[in-house]
Amino acid sequence: MPSLPAWTPRTVARLLVVLLALLVTQSGTGSEARTTARTQADGGERTTPDRPRYDVTLRGNADGSRWTGRQRMSFHNAATDPLREVYVRLWGNGVDKCGTTNGTPPAVRVSKVRGGTAGRPTVDCTALRIALPRPLAHGERASVSFDVSITVPERNDRFGREGAFRFLGNALPVLAVHDAEGWHLDPYVTTGESFYTLASDFRVALDHPSHLKIPATGRTSTRAVTPGRSLTVSVARQVRDFAWAAGPFRTAQETTPGGVRVKSYWAPGTSVTGVRLSRADGAAAVDRFGEEFGRYPYGEIDLVMTSGFGGGMEYPGLVLLGTTEEGSAVVHEVAHQWWYGIVGNDEYGAPWLDESFAQYANARFYGWDTRDCWSEADWPNDGAALTDSMAYWAAHRGEYHLVYTAGSCALADLERTLGADTMTRLLERYARDHWYGVSTTAAFKKAAQSMTDQDLKPFWKQHRIR
Repeated sequence: MPSLPAWTPRTVARLLVVLLALLVTQSGTGSEARTTARTQADGGERTTPDRPRYDVTLRGNADGSRWTGRQRMSFHNAATDPLREVYVRLWGNGVDKCGTTNGTPPAVRVSKVRGGTAGRPTVDCTALRIALPRPLAHGERASVSFDVSITVPERNDRFGREGAFRFLGNALPVLAVHDAEGWHLDPYVTTGESFYTLASDFRVALDHPSHLKIPATGRTSTRAVTPGRSLTVSVARQVRDFAWAAGPFRTAQETTPGGVRVKSYWAPGTSVTGVRLSRADGAAAVDRFGEEFGRYPYGEIDLVMTSGFGGGMEYPGLVLLGTTEEGSAVVHEVAHQWWYGIVGNDEYGAPWLDESFAQYANARFYGWDTRDCWSEADWPNDGAALTDSMAYWAAHRGEYHLVYTAGSCALADLERTLGADTMTRLLERYARDHWYGVSTTAAFKKAAQSMTDQDLKPFWKQHRIR
């Protein structure tokens, strides 16, 4: 563990909250290796299918644990070569794969596909190939629709439940990405994230019992439709995923000085002090990071807090937070609105580009003293790198904390190398240049080098940024 010379008990507790997310929220073996199931379906090097739009209508049962309805996805082919297929990621099947041993079916099921021909789910039922009826030429647009059934599993997880509360993170099917490497069909990992998506538009209509509150990605409105039932409609533009929760939450709402609407949802029994701290820090963070990285573009963010959720989990416009009297990992999760949400990345291939950057922003927000926090003694072997993929970290779960600790220290050292003002300009400029786009390690190294005459190659080598 890096030395933390000036960290107070409160800040140390908040770092522990973040690290608990690695071990509690996402339990499991996490030993899956990186898949080789990538195919050059269209031969193009442009990231595609791009400009996706999702139109979804779902009806929830009495307690919000099952949702059924119809989903339509339209998309554009940005690749030079024709697109002959798409893959849909069913991430909700990641933990139980194709169903549990006692015969329970997969948590997310797709049927009655129109606009293409579906194959059998692969990659442990997290990937569904849909062959298009004809090759989609460069610049053309097509759509696929299907019935979808989502059953929330009985575990406290990002896709799971806690008491009367349901969390539907990574539950909605989304399009896989094809780029110069081919189709990204990586396996689900329980330590960290596997997700890689492009900025998309969503319109999601959720029909639900009126006693359930529904925090969700995007700007939401709710109205009564029949006695005892309501319709919550959420519209989200240029987001990488869509998540929602359901339950008898207590609620509050405020608008930050910067004009962002912060809606807080918490379960009864959650620490009153922790809820208050999380609300205050979350509101302050969304304005602070808007000043540092670029104005928050979505207008609204929902903070969903319970006492038993392990750590935190980020989604565009919505974060899930385990909340104690010490507060929560809210600042780290709010930072993810920029580092993963607005500035996207392949979270399986380069997890440091979101987790290290979010934790660095977290440290800046709290003013932690990060001098001399980098230590070679923390690294298990000479071959390990900060820029390793989840294939490595899933197989070495005890080392994954380095993406948070060593990663934020590396960026703090880069700030000292470049100078604080230069680092601020670098991050603001880098975020602007990759707004709604995809970040890579090579692109960040190039951007950093452009800010100084000093050769940064020794810095990258020392800090294991390869």
